[in-house]
Amino acid sequence: MKPRRLALVMIARDEARCIESSLGSVRPWVDEMIVLDTGSRDATVALARQAGATVHHFEWVDDFAAARNAALALSTADWNLVLDADEVLGPDSGPALQALREMAPDFLGRIEVRSPFSGGAAQGETGATITPEQHSTSWMTRVLPGDVRYQGRIHEQPVSSLPRRDLAVCVLHDGYLPAQMQAKGERNRRLLEAAVQDDPHDAYLRYHLGKDHEVHDRFDAAWVQYEQALNALGPDAAREPPWRHDLMLRAIYTLKASARLEEAVHLAQAEMPHWPDSPDYFFVLGDLLLDFAVAHPGQAGELLPMIREAWERCLTIGENPALEGAVQGRGSHLAQHNLTLLPG
Repeated sequence: MKPRRLALVMIARDEARCIESSLGSVRPWVDEMIVLDTGSRDATVALARQAGATVHHFEWVDDFAAARNAALALSTADWNLVLDADEVLGPDSGPALQALREMAPDFLGRIEVRSPFSGGAAQGETGATITPEQHSTSWMTRVLPGDVRYQGRIHEQPVSSLPRRDLAVCVLHDGYLPAQMQAKGERNRRLLEAAVQDDPHDAYLRYHLGKDHEVHDRFDAAWVQYEQALNALGPDAAREPPWRHDLMLRAIYTLKASARLEEAVHLAQAEMPHWPDSPDYFFVLGDLLLDFAVAHPGQAGELLPMIREAWERCLTIGENPALEGAVQGRGSHLAQHNLTLLPG
């Protein structure tokens, strides 16, 4: 059987900062690299060509799915790997991509996206330090059969009834670092608000609009969107869809950050039965209860053992990067650090 062909398909604009590294990390594992430029004013186009990509041009129309689909239409490969310029293929991911050449394109592949960050919801109020290695994990559908296309003007999703399969592919994404968030924040919020206006009952769009508010410290506005997303999913959603884990963690955090501690505790209690395997849940729960103890010192004696139990539970579970939004360290050194600082 003739090996299947694999193409990298990327849209980019003003990514001279990072596009060489991204393309260089993928080049050994693909048959071609297609970059669709949507209006760069820097050296993105020249750098992409120097890195070995074929560059095409597309007039930006405030619709990521339209741009993604235009780029995918340029590929004739059996498989398309969809990456952004601020993503670099992890060092151990090549073999899984190579294996696609022997596989029929009858599924969509999910890959692990690790995003380093600083501050924000991942850091508790107990002094735990964010290190350059700390990251959150998302599982995203980025390996597509050649005929699959996208839908959605922002946070677009591939449309297909084919099954999803997790692949041993990891990319490192630096787009959540402050400088990059600042550069694209206004555009993303504008598109998300327009998308939510078009479909106000879409929980996924509400979730992402909430994240946009949260990363810019607009916590009250973030909670409004998270609450709408949780309501849209309904009380029976439990652990589905997979991103509900991250939504739940962020919802608790934004309530805490808005000093709405009793509401946060109520939400955390309601969520506890769904997440016995989540160190992130118990890490955030311990953080929340510590804030509650500080705000209500008369209850500190009762709460401190519960806080300790929550962080010890993190260590018992260990790391669980399979959960969407998992933060590296919450099942190990971050929980241990917080336990060390806890009085008594």
